[in-house]
Amino acid sequence: MSDKNIIQITNLTKIYGDGVLIKALDNINLTIERGEFMAIVGPSGSGKSTLLNMIGILDTPTHGTIILDGVDITQASEKKRSKMRNQKLGFIFQYHHLLPDFNAAENVMMPLLINGIKPANARAKAHKMLEEVGLSERISHRPRQLSGGENQRVAIARALANSPDIVIGDELTGNLDSKTSEKIYELLRKLNKEHNQTFILVTHDERMAEKTERIIRLVDGKITEDKTT
Repeated sequence: MSDKNIIQITNLTKIYGDGVLIKALDNINLTIERGEFMAIVGPSGSGKSTLLNMIGILDTPTHGTIILDGVDITQASEKKRSKMRNQKLGFIFQYHHLLPDFNAAENVMMPLLINGIKPANARAKAHKMLEEVGLSERISHRPRQLSGGENQRVAIARALANSPDIVIGDELTGNLDSKTSEKIYELLRKLNKEHNQTFILVTHDERMAEKTERIIRLVDGKITEDKTT
């Protein structure tokens, strides 16, 4: 695996079920370079979320391998997988999953505290990340005091708090209006360029997908298109 590549997927297959078998992924081969800003698109049931779960070390394949930053995560122990998930990956979801009783800074601090960062250092990093996403004036606000776009920005700051190599977004603008969605994508692109992190975004929104550098199209668990934009 080249140092330039951060993910190498080979013959990846995922089958669900006992009686009636469903092949969610069918012999996927994919290489992702460090620092890419890319989208995975396709209709419902195409295998997008399953592929994302495999890359995010949230599920295991039936067959095939995934090499993530030089480590075969399909063969790694659960302890190793958990460590890599915490240190290498940041997740941004459609439903931001912020803790309602904690303010913006406290929500961003959570992954840092879980990784053993001292509270004072975690708070300083959280403030810095919230400033980066344009929420320096909202540090003490709780989720219910923020707009949908602002809550998504908090979730982005939280995903980036541990400086992950790979940032995974799953329909992260699905609940936002088009203007706010545009701003979120502009922010992600800015962060991608500044930090050289790999962004992998699953979306139904073709217009948003076209704003990325590369589009992987899935249909029935197979890659039907891999194009640069």
